[in-house]
Amino acid sequence: MNITPNPQTLNIPVLYEDADCLVFNKPSGLLVIPTDKNEYHTLENLVNQQHKAGGIQLYPAHRLDRDTSGVILFAKGKTRQQQYMEFFKEKKVRKNYIAFVHGRLEHSSGKIKIPVKDFHQRKFARHLPAQSALTYYEVQDYYKDFTLVKVMPVTGRTNQIRIHFAKIGHPLVGEDKYAFRRDFALRFRRTALHALRLEWPRLTGTGMIIVEAPLAKDMADFLDKMKG
Repeated sequence: MNITPNPQTLNIPVLYEDADCLVFNKPSGLLVIPTDKNEYHTLENLVNQQHKAGGIQLYPAHRLDRDTSGVILFAKGKTRQQQYMEFFKEKKVRKNYIAFVHGRLEHSSGKIKIPVKDFHQRKFARHLPAQSALTYYEVQDYYKDFTLVKVMPVTGRTNQIRIHFAKIGHPLVGEDKYAFRRDFALRFRRTALHALRLEWPRLTGTGMIIVEAPLAKDMADFLDKMKG
């Protein structure tokens, strides 16, 4: 079940800004860019409306699923977008997510290496072989019916995290595409995935930029409820 925020009342929080980029805390329920259905109320359109006074067009350097909340990087202008996208392609960007997965993971840390079809990268990926995909994870805590996991994807295939955990028998809480909701007693209104941290090289100068987003309120409230 997708819960779409009201775009009329939505203000996208800024987590970081410099001469090259703006980093936002994406709410769940928003597409990053328009689809073939020409949805207008996307994150890209909203942040450009919010920051139009700056006179610079903002472009996403990567994507998050509609359901996924958290850190997302936007470039100031097309040239910088291409530079950031190269960083992602060359695996110079480090990504950390927080996920709730059904059941109890047997190992406190590990890796999942299962090929995934990348529909964002190739128009006809449906008819092409799956591509290599690698995800590392570390258990943060165990609850009665689910595990709180930090996830570090190395590759960035479409829905990689969701697919990988479904494949090992521990789909994300709220998952309705790669698992059947009816198979699990635990309910959540969306896929329980949050982009916690992003780290990437500076375009100008040296060193890395690190930006974190606090856990989304609905996920934090869910944890509090489960603790109680």
